[in-house]
Amino acid sequence: MLSLNETNSPAAEDAPAITSIDLHAFLRGSGKEQQSIAAKVDDICKSIGFLIIENHGLPTEITDNAWSTTKAFFNLPLEEKLKWKPADPTCPRGYFPLAAEALAKSLGVDTPPDLKESFGIGPGPLRAPPYEMPVEKLEFHYGENLWPALPEKLRAELTTFFDAMENLGSQVLRLFAAALELPHDFFERFHTHPMCALRCINYPVSDEPLLPRQKGAGAHSDYGSITLLKSDPNVPGLEIKLPSGRWAKAPLLEDAFIVNIGDLMARWTNDRWVSTLHRVIQPGPTEDATSRRQSMAFFHNTNFDAEIECIPTCLRSGEEPKYGPVQAGEYLVERFTSAVN
Repeated sequence: MLSLNETNSPAAEDAPAITSIDLHAFLRGSGKEQQSIAAKVDDICKSIGFLIIENHGLPTEITDNAWSTTKAFFNLPLEEKLKWKPADPTCPRGYFPLAAEALAKSLGVDTPPDLKESFGIGPGPLRAPPYEMPVEKLEFHYGENLWPALPEKLRAELTTFFDAMENLGSQVLRLFAAALELPHDFFERFHTHPMCALRCINYPVSDEPLLPRQKGAGAHSDYGSITLLKSDPNVPGLEIKLPSGRWAKAPLLEDAFIVNIGDLMARWTNDRWVSTLHRVIQPGPTEDATSRRQSMAFFHNTNFDAEIECIPTCLRSGEEPKYGPVQAGEYLVERFTSAVN
């Protein structure tokens, strides 16, 4: 387990720590080409668990529309945005103002609240599974989204982006299955009614001194299977903890997505793959207020009732699994609510 102690930690390295993968080359490649790319992904996920997906096929217009409409929402006065704050602070959908959570708390580390605001949506009740599940869990994962009246196009643009990202996540999982020497469709049966979630995040420029150990987003690992991140192409901030213990700055990207594996995928692979700590450094004061940082994180999760247990290809002969089986939906609820401030 990597240490979360950030006291007097050295400045992050400038050298990019994330390798790029051509998704189209894998999906359309020959069997030999696919094996070569998959082996590269396996090596990446064993060492750092972060990669860049290029040539992904998602139309730029879909991403740009979601990005600009979300930015317009964050530009609204606070009183307007607060109309869409959920009554239940543990609800993962709607608007979350500054200091609404402290992500480091999800790993048991007490830090000041994160200096970010966000807006989240989920799949909605029409995409809930056909089987019975506890009412409170059904509401948590598949409840109604809270759609602001402004901007008028927000619902349409984010819904289109959500659907496109779910499809992209499915393609990335085909690559990941190949990397684990599994049939390419191995993960499909676990994602027939996925608990996917989209969180759009704004990191305002800080004009006040930060509290000790306070960040835009505290050091944390993601909870689910995989995360697909549209990161700000102009403003840095995302940092990844290397196996050496040092932090590395993520590169700025235009038409690409940063993908990382989460804790459930690490459990699935018996820690063959690592769920790496990452954080976001708050933008500092500048004369240009547009230097605030924005991102859109898509959490591509499994079905609620998916049982996560060691994948056979990740268990050596005579070796015992490190983790017992866990139900994905219950696990995600517990991790998410632990970070609420």
